[in-house]
Amino acid sequence: MVLEGYRARVAPYVARLARPFLGWSPDRLTGLALACAVAAAGLAALVRWTTPLLFLPVAALIFLAGVFDVLDGAVARATRRTSARGDFLDHVVDRYADVAIVLGIAASGFANPILALLALASLLLTSYMGTQAQAVGVGRSYSGLLTRADRLVVLALATFLEFDWSLPWPWAPSAPWARFHLAGIGFTVIDVAFLYFVIAGQWTALARAARTYRALPPTG
Repeated sequence: MVLEGYRARVAPYVARLARPFLGWSPDRLTGLALACAVAAAGLAALVRWTTPLLFLPVAALIFLAGVFDVLDGAVARATRRTSARGDFLDHVVDRYADVAIVLGIAASGFANPILALLALASLLLTSYMGTQAQAVGVGRSYSGLLTRADRLVVLALATFLEFDWSLPWPWAPSAPWARFHLAGIGFTVIDVAFLYFVIAGQWTALARAARTYRALPPTG
């Protein structure tokens, strides 16, 4: 998945979607994105003690978090309220939202905790390499297999599929998070998503690091 490549194509639709919010502060939309992410994380964690049916609103809230994350920048540009402070706040909120969602899903009992930890590290490294390129003067890097739009779509889709398919099937292994198995290894749809984050995230982080390094002047 590389949704960043479709940014120009969807820009007119995003601008149309942003029209009802042009009177809002971009920071307010950023706050709504964070609130949706935290709410999604809380509901995902509650799955452990309640029901996997909660994954449906979790998926919806992750989707809404992504929508508001897109809208804050669109509204800021349309109303000429872009600023370095707003850009910084957006990046800070995005990282906290990422951490909250992954930790909430990890607490649900439907994720291998080691995979969840590795996935979180990969997401943070991916984002760091993108912003570090900007910090050294090369320009913000959005390249790679795992942009933020990609991971929000994957997380929303994975949690939705857990809502549909994560019933305790009789052939499921005994591991508390496992609902399916292959060659004796238990896994869930969320595990597959986290494994993708580990592989695609590390590839993206290293590719961004290499691109930034090549763009910098050689040391004396």
